[in-house]
Amino acid sequence: MIGRIHGTLVEKHPPQIVVDVQGVGYEVDVPMSTFYQLPATGTEVSLFTHLVVREDAHQLYGFATEPERRAFRQLLRISGIGARTALSVLSGLSVADLREAVSTQDTGRLTKIPGIGKKTAERLLLELRDKLDSTLVAPATAKGDGQAADVGNALLALGYNDREAAWAIRQLPAGLNVMEGIRQALRLLSKS
Repeated sequence: MIGRIHGTLVEKHPPQIVVDVQGVGYEVDVPMSTFYQLPATGTEVSLFTHLVVREDAHQLYGFATEPERRAFRQLLRISGIGARTALSVLSGLSVADLREAVSTQDTGRLTKIPGIGKKTAERLLLELRDKLDSTLVAPATAKGDGQAADVGNALLALGYNDREAAWAIRQLPAGLNVMEGIRQALRLLSKS
């Protein structure tokens, strides 16, 4: 899995960009929210990425922020929502706007996005309602340090769901290293 890419931005053709990483040009599809934040071509860029492997293609998607990537991944988990539709949602709404639309159950905001009809919007709102806090808010933001994100990713890799991981991270004291954070989070989760 390619989790992050850092290199020189050589081409920008919405929604696709090309990032040169030591002589290899990676084609990366990005939502328009990320596209508008990109620097000029010829300068260095760093993106969080998500790799989708299909029988006929390997597609790399890039995001300016971790919450954007988390939202994209959560959208992909919804039945009938593919990578292109998830990219459209994030191009039409910021993560904060998506969070607000889900919390107010506002189908009107989602139906304004090309390719999202009323039924799809209702399904998105229903599926995202319970996953809103843990997915669209990065653990690092909730904790205030980058190590919380590493602890959260480790818990997810161990099979805990987003809500359990976010809860455990909120219980941890600030300033723990990653290994100790994982140990304490596992202790907390085993008691709950």
